[in-house]
Amino acid sequence: MNRRTLLRLGTTASAAVVLPAPRTQASFQEKPFRVAVIGHTGRGNYGHGLDTMWTKIPDCEVVAVADADAAGLKGALHRLPDAKPFSDYHRLLSEVRPDVVAVAPRHVDQHHEMLIAAIKSGARGIYVEKPFVRTPAEADEVRKLSQESGACIAVAHRNRWHPVLPKVRELLDEGIIGRLLEARGRGKEDTRGGSQDLWVLGTHVINLASVFLGAFQSVSAEILQNGNRAQTNDLPDGPEGLGPLPGDELHARFMSVKGVPFFFDSIKSARSKSAAVSHPASFGLQLIGTTGIIDFRIDREPLAALLPGSPFDPDFSNPRQWIPISTGGPGIPETHPHAGSTLASHEVSGKDLLDSIRENRQPLCDVVQGCETVEAVCGVFESHRQGGREVRLPLAERTHPLRRK
Repeated sequence: MNRRTLLRLGTTASAAVVLPAPRTQASFQEKPFRVAVIGHTGRGNYGHGLDTMWTKIPDCEVVAVADADAAGLKGALHRLPDAKPFSDYHRLLSEVRPDVVAVAPRHVDQHHEMLIAAIKSGARGIYVEKPFVRTPAEADEVRKLSQESGACIAVAHRNRWHPVLPKVRELLDEGIIGRLLEARGRGKEDTRGGSQDLWVLGTHVINLASVFLGAFQSVSAEILQNGNRAQTNDLPDGPEGLGPLPGDELHARFMSVKGVPFFFDSIKSARSKSAAVSHPASFGLQLIGTTGIIDFRIDREPLAALLPGSPFDPDFSNPRQWIPISTGGPGIPETHPHAGSTLASHEVSGKDLLDSIRENRQPLCDVVQGCETVEAVCGVFESHRQGGREVRLPLAERTHPLRRK
């Protein structure tokens, strides 16, 4: 067994725990899933609707909610009137023993502890806001314990569940853009440009790229501050519990298992506040081939579009136009008109998590993919720490690269 396989299985030791007896598969067919929501008002709140999403999904009921902020807990009860309130999520988990737990805060420094507690409580499914966790070491422990317990973990990269993605993969296999040469992604490039953009928005793009390219084997990166190489020593923690956040500009090159490079870039304020003149590649992904481009605009509809023709040889006599890609194909009217709204509300991804428990399988965006996004982000920091040198993934050192001397 090679080092990569060992790391993917998880290498961080965790204390043995006695897990509560899980419900049987048959019981999930007969009774609704009991869902508990963990939020933290003032420290990431409830993500983008990770509390109310469950009220829209059949076959589940929100039975409890935890929030350490008293006013926030009161507000949560207005949204979830049938939930039992708790100020301490540990107490919620020990008393309620829910089937499914939503780890909702956006502040990532709380995710690891909440995930471990939810798994140890016997939860069969966990839906966690992105970013997943802060370090490869934290990811290793969550993955190892979830695999031992059989808990299904879904990470809220909601575009991963978009119904057009299988069609795009089919089109790529058919050669609609010829040979795939490279993929290029950008963050949202607002005031969070650089490392913060990489963590908060870039993980969406990284996860989407991996759908078509597979896992990443290596990365080289450079992070700049005001045009100069960003320093990495004695950095204060940034917002949202993200840890050290060097630079306001970031350029990274990943090499995928398919031999296709993926470039990710983010520059602070490169995106205009005016939608009409927004940066042409902000918060999206492009798959560039010899005979065309497929473009994705994160959280927008239509998600995907095709630009046929060589990207390197413009034909001025026959101007090309972008063609929307639906689940039926390029230029075909969409038969899933509510795909965008049900994705935005996390209904599709939440239902898939429940189905994965019933069917004893992994969700579409599972713990392994969550771990891979963390590996990619920390790989960027490790490469920059080494002066832009290419580093292999998974990383040999599992702690945060910018915490090491």
